[in-house]
Amino acid sequence: MQITGAEVIIECLKEQGVDIVFGYPGGAILNVYDALYEHRTEIKHILTAHEQGAAHAADGYARATGKVGVCLATSGPGATNLVTGIATAYMDSIPIVAITCNVGVSLLGKDSFQEVDITGITMPITKHNFIVREETKLAETIRKAFHIARTGRPGPVLVDIPKDITSKVVEFTPCKEDDFDRKKYEIRPEEIEKAVQMIEEASKPVVLVGGGAVSSGASKELLEFVDKIDAPVTDTLMGKGAFSGVDSRYMGMLGMHGTKTANFAVSESDLVVAIGVRFSDRVIGNPNRFAKNAKVLQIDIDPAEMNKNILIDHGILGDIKDVLKCLNQALTEQRHEDWQAHIREYQEKYPMKYKQGVLTGPAIIEEIYNQTQGDAFIVTEVGQHQMWAAQYYKYKNPRTLLTSGGLGTMGYGLGAALGAKVGCPEQTVINIAGDGCFRMNMNEIATAVRSQIPVIQVIMNNHVLGMVRQWQNLFYDEHYSQTVFQDAVDFVKVAEGMGAIGIRVTTLEEFSKAFQEALSLNQPVVLDCQIDRDDKVWPMVAPGAAISEVFDEQDLGGNKNE
Repeated sequence: MQITGAEVIIECLKEQGVDIVFGYPGGAILNVYDALYEHRTEIKHILTAHEQGAAHAADGYARATGKVGVCLATSGPGATNLVTGIATAYMDSIPIVAITCNVGVSLLGKDSFQEVDITGITMPITKHNFIVREETKLAETIRKAFHIARTGRPGPVLVDIPKDITSKVVEFTPCKEDDFDRKKYEIRPEEIEKAVQMIEEASKPVVLVGGGAVSSGASKELLEFVDKIDAPVTDTLMGKGAFSGVDSRYMGMLGMHGTKTANFAVSESDLVVAIGVRFSDRVIGNPNRFAKNAKVLQIDIDPAEMNKNILIDHGILGDIKDVLKCLNQALTEQRHEDWQAHIREYQEKYPMKYKQGVLTGPAIIEEIYNQTQGDAFIVTEVGQHQMWAAQYYKYKNPRTLLTSGGLGTMGYGLGAALGAKVGCPEQTVINIAGDGCFRMNMNEIATAVRSQIPVIQVIMNNHVLGMVRQWQNLFYDEHYSQTVFQDAVDFVKVAEGMGAIGIRVTTLEEFSKAFQEALSLNQPVVLDCQIDRDDKVWPMVAPGAAISEVFDEQDLGGNKNE
């Protein structure tokens, strides 16, 4: 059939099963929005307050649902406003397709009004990107973009389409949704045999779980694997929920703000089984001193991750779900009772604790956990509140913590929360923010109100840039340079001004009551929680130190907590 390029875009989105997109219109993409208007009952469009919010919403939708998120933007600044969101998705291996429109083909490269080389700009932060210069290539390119975004190691793909391509008429042949198969890596028997030998020879194994286990959907296989090898489990920020946080073998998170138990256990282990991790610097600390007593067995879908940050003893390349199935079939049941008892001693000796009876970040997180019974979708911005959410909320299932792990994007959470709630409307979605992060994209509260997306926004308001201040306190001789907000911003009035409900709380009792009310309202609610500016995230590993050198305020003698 003969249709315009803009209609081709819409038809291809429908083929891919897309029923929700996030975006912001502009001149170059008007033809696409006109076609979208004709299909508004089939594809719902969420108009965000800013293109960055659209990119984060697509990302949050993808993380929560496991589907590909889609965002739209016009040329020039519209396209460049997507860049931070695309980079966030790239660093965390999140499948999104960003569709931008540019000036006409004849105007490309001439510094035309609102022209920018968005494919050149995003080349380092996309899995792949395209510019479509021929209308006959449009459908093929969009289909390919979705396939690339969700196969192998997932990631963002950008498709840039000149405006005249969207208006040209082209022959379109419908194609059913891309029923892709996961790339089948050949898992050789000798690779499995060597891994089994390493596991059977180990007396102090530890399982380290990363975001790849979430992407693979391998939670069932992972639990069976842990049962088989009888090992304690730790995870990265991105891996949370792949292995249940309420399992007795779970030690908590590893790394800079991981538990003492997890950091000590990995440092003492003789085998680290790393599943879908990239060995980030925030996880491993000093790479030359990471797990010095251990062999490292790595399982990953991306060969680039093998021997990148840590030299490994053996690696198995493939989809984690498939590799674990093979290992589970080959393994005999192992028992490490002395090692597990040693870990339990650490857990009893070094519990996570904080000052009771006052409104603090950990207290807020634990109250949220208790009231939601651990069944909410927790979204975070980046900073102290992010670490408290990782430490004190117990994630029982994958895809229930949405956070910017790799890029560390302040301003990520609210847009992502909107995407998650739209994708999973039956779930309670809570965005945890510091006041510094909330300021960056708080305009998306207006999006929540306008589109009737009932997210709960919790602000841990300490009137400072908390994590930066913590570093200034510990490592920069208390030089609080540009980290104190000396202004009169009132987040309750901001929320009310955008049409949401705003509630300020100053005590734990007030928070408990206000959060209970927020859960019952089914409306966008902003809770402004006043906490102390010098509350810190404990434990901590100093930059450049080994994770075995993890410390807390007791280790400092309380000198740095005032």
